Amino acid sequence: MRKSEVLAAESVACLNKALCHLKDIWEEIGIPEDQRLQRTNVVKNHIQGMLDMMIAEEESLKKRLISSLETCRKELETLTLELQFPPFEEEKGNSMLQQEKDIRTRVEILVKERSQRMQQLKALVEQDQDLSDILCSQAYAITPNCVPSMEQLDSFRRHISNQMAEKGRRRAEFVDVKRQIILCMEDLDQLPETSFEKDIVCEDEDAFCLSRENITSLKLLLCQLEARKAENEAVCESHREKIQELWSRLQVPQEEREAFSEHMVTSKKRNLEALQAEVQRLEEIKLRNIVNVIEAIRSEIAVLWEKCFFSTDQRQAFLAYFSEEFTEELLSLHEAEILHLKRHYEEHQELFEGVHRWENSWRLFLELEKKATDPSRFTNRGGNLLKEEKQRSELHKSLPKLEKKLKAQIDVWELEQGREFLVHEQKFLPFVEEQWELHRIEKEREKLERHLKKNKQTEEDMLYGTSVRTPTKRRFLGTATPGKTRKGPGARTPGRSRAPHGGLQERQKENIAQVNVSPLCGGLRTTASPQRTISIHSVASTYSEFARDLSKASNTKCKPVILNSTITHL
Repeated sequence: MRKSEVLAAESVACLNKALCHLKDIWEEIGIPEDQRLQRTNVVKNHIQGMLDMMIAEEESLKKRLISSLETCRKELETLTLELQFPPFEEEKGNSMLQQEKDIRTRVEILVKERSQRMQQLKALVEQDQDLSDILCSQAYAITPNCVPSMEQLDSFRRHISNQMAEKGRRRAEFVDVKRQIILCMEDLDQLPETSFEKDIVCEDEDAFCLSRENITSLKLLLCQLEARKAENEAVCESHREKIQELWSRLQVPQEEREAFSEHMVTSKKRNLEALQAEVQRLEEIKLRNIVNVIEAIRSEIAVLWEKCFFSTDQRQAFLAYFSEEFTEELLSLHEAEILHLKRHYEEHQELFEGVHRWENSWRLFLELEKKATDPSRFTNRGGNLLKEEKQRSELHKSLPKLEKKLKAQIDVWELEQGREFLVHEQKFLPFVEEQWELHRIEKEREKLERHLKKNKQTEEDMLYGTSVRTPTKRRFLGTATPGKTRKGPGARTPGRSRAPHGGLQERQKENIAQVNVSPLCGGLRTTASPQRTISIHSVASTYSEFARDLSKASNTKCKPVILNSTITHL
């Protein structure tokens, strides 16, 4: 049994007890039956009224609960649709009061959710409006009075994020372009003139509209200013080159040049005006010193002729170079010619410098080759020998590569110019081949000279008995060691011996007749020995070839004698 039922039973018992108690009181008092009935009726009516009133109040509560339940259900349905949530499912078996509480709690949650979404939407709309005003773009397409879904809010946030990034990019671009515009205007000594230029330079950066059209106009303005600045710089640079050229030709003192150095760096408006004035001043001086100017230009032309390898005919073709009538017309011809030469040199500078580089490398290569054959190089103690050998090896490898590159450039040059490429009035590539061939022949000649010189020394050592400088593997049979010849009856000291035996003297006459003449002028005549005979036909024949082939180049005062006989030493 429920507690409420127990309490109700106790209420009934209490009411019965109270009525019994009233009955006892009435009996004791002696109240008549009719009055008892009347009094009991009053008690009944009173209790009945109180119960009716309580029942009415509870009925009213029930009606309010039903009404609230219906209202909450309708509101819940509306909120569910607005927030795009799934329908709310009520639990079965719950009392009316519990149902009303559950639904009302759900409604409160949805109302709070709707309020938060609307607040977020409002904040996003305000941000979007500000960004749209700054970027001059369309507002985000969303109804501000409708509750947005979570997907719509996420999409709106991404849109705001993209707009913020675009704003940052455009702002950075605006600040950078504005800075460049201000610098260009300062270089041009120009003040903002149009309203757009004033908005850029003078107004607050945050107030500038970052629309695509404004950014495009901003870049266009910068391009125009940079074009004017570049034009000014080109004009200034042209004036500077002209001034440098005139300074050199007119031999302007260094003090005057340094006093004008400020205008030789920057290219602002005042610098341009100063450069123009200086050019005009120098031109006037040039006309007053036309002879010196033309001579200076001729010196420059001569240098460029050398750099460009102009032949004699090409140089003589410029007749104005040899004229002695120094007029403005002659000066103009020289100026036009030097411009032409400078342009020609600049167009083919790589080829010309390559040829000069080859000449210098070839000259150095020949010097190193010459040093390589110098015996005194071994006395070096500073490490130059190794450096020279390494440098010579590098040149031997780099020269063919450079020649190959020059050949390709010369082919292009001859195709463009329609004529042969000449260096010192001869074709360059055949000249290079000729130099290599001459170098090869010279190396072979030097090698042959060394070989013949060695053979000559061997012959002289054998002829005069001098010590052999270079040991050889071949030994001549029967050769006696100098200083160890046994003295016998047949050996006598020259000048101190008696007359030789008759038979021996006859034999000696034959040998003396063959070697009576020395191969060197003023040489001692050698007396042959009957005890040793040596054949030197091979050595003598080689020396004969050396004497015959190089007789013209020999520095000796006496001609060598060809020996083809057998010599007998004592």
